[in-house]
Amino acid sequence: MKVFIGIDLGSTTTKAVAIDEHQNVLGRGITNSRSNYDTAAQVAKQEALLNARYYLFRQELAASGALNGGLDDFVGQLERDFRLEQFLEQLRDLEEVCLTNTASGKFAQGTKAVGEALLEVFKRLRDEAPAIFAPGARRKSDFFRDIAGSRYHAVGEEVAKEMGVPYEHLLNVFDRSIIEVENRVYIEGQRSQLLRAVDRTFLALPQTQSRTDKIREPIERVLDTELEEVYVVGTGYGRARLPFSKEHIRSEILCHGLGAHVMYPGTATVLDIGGQDTKAIQVDPAGIVENFQMNDRCAAGCGRYLGYIADEMNLGLHELGPLAMQATRTVRINSTCTVFAGAELRDRLALGEKREDILSGLHRAIILRAMSILARSGGIRDEFTFTGGVAKNEAAVKALRELIYENYGEMTININPDSIYTGALGGATFAFRAFQEGQVARPKEAAH
Repeated sequence: MKVFIGIDLGSTTTKAVAIDEHQNVLGRGITNSRSNYDTAAQVAKQEALLNARYYLFRQELAASGALNGGLDDFVGQLERDFRLEQFLEQLRDLEEVCLTNTASGKFAQGTKAVGEALLEVFKRLRDEAPAIFAPGARRKSDFFRDIAGSRYHAVGEEVAKEMGVPYEHLLNVFDRSIIEVENRVYIEGQRSQLLRAVDRTFLALPQTQSRTDKIREPIERVLDTELEEVYVVGTGYGRARLPFSKEHIRSEILCHGLGAHVMYPGTATVLDIGGQDTKAIQVDPAGIVENFQMNDRCAAGCGRYLGYIADEMNLGLHELGPLAMQATRTVRINSTCTVFAGAELRDRLALGEKREDILSGLHRAIILRAMSILARSGGIRDEFTFTGGVAKNEAAVKALRELIYENYGEMTININPDSIYTGALGGATFAFRAFQEGQVARPKEAAH
C-alpha cells in the first residue's frame, strides 16, 4: 500500500499524518518536540504508521464480521494494550539506564542503596502500569516522559522514605537518564508488541476468546501489509532543522492553508494558534494562499503564553480552559506579554479577583491579539477555520466566537477535533501531489 506522509515539526509537539492513494487519512501521530529533531520526526512518523495499522485493523475486522458488533470495544482495548506494551518496554529501558548511571559511580555516596531503591521503584511502576492504561483511566499526557516522570517522582518519594535513601539522589539519576531514553526510536519489535497486545486484549475481553482464530487472521493480514512510504514532506516551526532535502520542505503557511482546505473545502480564512506563533491565512477556493500575517517574534498570545500562565497559577495547561469557562465576569487584561503578564496576574489576584474571571480575561486578550493579526491579513471571510493546539481550549473558542460575532456577524466557524494535525495534513497532501507530478524520490530520513 502506497503511503504519503506529512510531518509538522512544531515548537512544542511534532505531528505526522499518513494518507493513501485516494487521499484518505490512514493515521495520525504526535510526540513532544525534542532537541533531537531527527528523533522527533521519526517518532511522529512511526506513530502515524502505527495508527494506520489500527485503521486497517478496523477495516479488515469489520469486513470479516468476526466481532459481531464488538469492533469498537476490541480495537479500543487493543490500542490501550499496545500502549501498555510500549510503556513497559520503555520503562525497562529507563530502569537499565538508571542502574547503569548509578553503578558508574556518578553518585559519591550510597550507590548500592540507590541501586536497591531504583529496583523497588521500577517494580512498583511496572505493577501499577496496567491501571494507567485501563479503560476510563485519565492521563494528563500520553507521552512516556510525562507519564513515567510523574509516577517516578511520586513512587520515588515513597521508596526514598521507606529505604532511607536521599530523594534527590533518585531525582538526579532520573534526570540524567530520561533524555537518553526519550531520544531513542522504538521501531524494531512493533509486530511482536502488537501480537502481545492482541493476547492481552483477548484476556481482557473474554467474549472474544471463542473467536480467536477468526480475529487473528485479519489482524495478521494487516501486519503483513507493507506500508510503502512513497513521499514525505516536512513543514512547521522547526522545518529548517528537519533532515530533509529542500524539495521535501514546504512552508507552514502553505501547509496550514492547504490542510484547512482539505478538512473544510469551503475555507476562506484560517487562524492557527500554535505553541510559538499565530498565523492568519487567506486562501482561495483551491486552498492556495492569497495572503497571510504571522506573529513569530514573541510567544505572546500563543500556547507558550498559556503555559506560562498555567505555571504562574500552579495549574496544568489542560485545566485553564475549563476553569475559565466557570467565570461569572471577564476581567480586563491589559498585557499579553509574558514578561508583564505574571506581574499583572499577581496584582489581580491580590485585588481579590477570582482565578476563573482572570483566566476568562486572559483568553479574551489572546484572541483579541489574534483578531488584530487577522485584520492585517485581510479580515475574516466565510468560511472561517480555527486550527492549532489552542483550538482545543474551550475558553479560547468561546472568546473567538463572541469576538467574530461582535465584529463580523454570523459566520461558519470550523473547528476540527484533529485540527492540531492541519499542517501535517497539508504536508501529506503536498507529498501526494508531488507523487502525481512524477517526483518519486524520498528524503533521506525516510530510509532510516
